Amino acid sequence: MTERSREIFGNAISRRDYQRAVHSKEKYARKFGDDSRELYPVEIEDNPVIGDRLGVKDIRLGQALRSGEQIGPADFDHRKGLIVGNIRMGFGHYRISMAMASAAHALGYTPYWMDLNSYPQTTATKLISAQNDLYSLGSRLSRFRIFNKLVWEPMNYEGFRALTYNASDQKKAELMAPLFREIPKDIPLLATHVWPAQAALHGGMRYVVNAIPDNWPMALHLAEGSLHTVQCNYAYQGYRTLYGFAKKKVLRSIPPDQLIYTGHYVDHEIVANVQTDCQARIERKKRGEPMRFLLTIGGAGAQRDLFGAIIRHLLPAVRNKRAALYVNVGDYRNVWEELLADIPELGRCATEHFLNFEEAAAFADGALTDFVEGVHAFYHRNIFEAVYITNLLMRSCDLLVTKPSELAFYPVPKLFIRRVGKHEMWGAIHSAEMGDGSLECRDIPHILQMTDLFLGENRELIRMCENIQRNKDSGLYNGAYRAVELAMHLREKS
Repeated sequence: MTERSREIFGNAISRRDYQRAVHSKEKYARKFGDDSRELYPVEIEDNPVIGDRLGVKDIRLGQALRSGEQIGPADFDHRKGLIVGNIRMGFGHYRISMAMASAAHALGYTPYWMDLNSYPQTTATKLISAQNDLYSLGSRLSRFRIFNKLVWEPMNYEGFRALTYNASDQKKAELMAPLFREIPKDIPLLATHVWPAQAALHGGMRYVVNAIPDNWPMALHLAEGSLHTVQCNYAYQGYRTLYGFAKKKVLRSIPPDQLIYTGHYVDHEIVANVQTDCQARIERKKRGEPMRFLLTIGGAGAQRDLFGAIIRHLLPAVRNKRAALYVNVGDYRNVWEELLADIPELGRCATEHFLNFEEAAAFADGALTDFVEGVHAFYHRNIFEAVYITNLLMRSCDLLVTKPSELAFYPVPKLFIRRVGKHEMWGAIHSAEMGDGSLECRDIPHILQMTDLFLGENRELIRMCENIQRNKDSGLYNGAYRAVELAMHLREKS
């Protein structure tokens, strides 16, 4: 196994920090076990939710084999196959993965979905699940100002930025490498979180693309040995120079052939229909139809007060048919129940599209041409359904209301509410500069001011739609296609 924690892009890690990384790996191995000698049989299954739409096939791992048992080869497409390596940590990395799978499918490739957080019998999943629990706890606590100011924002902004953090993460990823033991090494892997990229390299995968999210450069996202892609030019310069990764020290740069600017990672279905969907928004606005607000609410609860205020503010406009609401609570039914308890009127006027994904998808498809009014709520237990319904609703909505996470890079008019982690700030800044999103509105009065601006006049929405159409023509939203092509080209080149 290649040692990747002593030196990162030619920048030496101190002996003290290296030993700290080694000790962290030993601590996790004691806590979650070490399955580095295990063999996990691999099976390929059609994904039941996005298999038909995006051609996605799931990579499943069985229980570790006993001594003497044989492993049969899994039925991979070695010519057109592309592994999309990811984890579930919130919805963001799944969303990027769906964009990559969609682009791969549109380009004629077979996307294989490999979620390192979906194999409960393995050390990797136990470790990632524990980290995810900690991150979710931090997100929930971030609504408390003192914790947010002293702990959460500094960690997400500067803590993860440090080069020494990457050294520790690389050691952690060594414990995830056994997942790749029986995966064919000749199939390209496109990772939408750094851990699948790092683990794949430790596991011997030869063609790895590391699709970096966000727009704030951090050492957390480095996987030396892979080809790194970024969505924004600001991120490109930050990663190229590793600026600030060791405070004021000037570091050796990432070689130019290991870092590529691609543009935004967006699903083929959305990119291909940008012009049509934006024109439909403009025409609905001019006709005075109810303006459609899509609210995407996470389960951490850090922003529930903001969404509650938005819903209360818009309900009179919903009654007067000046506004319509799509409210997606993902796979968190409790969030919807809490909103109903806080806003009793919401339950009396909402249509619930719960559990039956086909019915919800049919509504989303019909809304592209149908007249929509009222409040429509969406909840699904299945993570794929919970994430993908936002993609389907996005095409027919007029304004997406969201924190500046991965959705900041999607070609739909956006109203940004308060971030959860300071690193997300730069997604809102980029979107505002590109003209397809608002400034980050961090408190309720400014959120409602921006809401009224969109609702009360035509100018802001039409301006954003026209900017999105121009951005589409410039190729800004083609990043997923580009990342897929780069992954396949790595193998062709060799």
